[in-house]
Amino acid sequence: MKAVHNLKPVYDKKSKVLILGSMPSLKSREIGFYYFHPKNRFWCTLERVYGEKIGTSIEERKEFVLNHNIALFDVVKSCDINSSSDSSIKNIVPNDISKILKESQIQVIFTTGKKAYNLYYKYIFSKTKIDAIYLPSTSPANCPKGIDEKLYEEYKEIRKYT
Repeated sequence: MKAVHNLKPVYDKKSKVLILGSMPSLKSREIGFYYFHPKNRFWCTLERVYGEKIGTSIEERKEFVLNHNIALFDVVKSCDINSSSDSSIKNIVPNDISKILKESQIQVIFTTGKKAYNLYYKYIFSKTKIDAIYLPSTSPANCPKGIDEKLYEEYKEIRKYT
């Protein structure tokens, strides 16, 4: 099915870190905010990385990332996708991240998951010339038992830049 990215990027002029996913999950698109599937481990991983509670509302989550100089967006603007399956993504139109880069202080780009990483390099890197740092996906589809520690270890890299 054809999916269009309907979430606005989250950033401000103080943002130093840009975290790019591939395409918001069906649940995130329905709710209107990033990583909102109840089993996605993005927010609980950031809670652990920063040692503080984030809250569950969109406003609390937005406030948290902005307070930590983190920007959120996705690589894909529109695509054909089955539900939320990254492996099914086809017919991609990439997002333009130039406005975020121009209006903030982005020093580093992280991608969540292999699909986001690969698509960033295929569609966006040639315009930005900013290397991306791969982070494992926090999607419930990609979180085998015991990955919490691995996620924490890799995601704490974000703190170096915020």
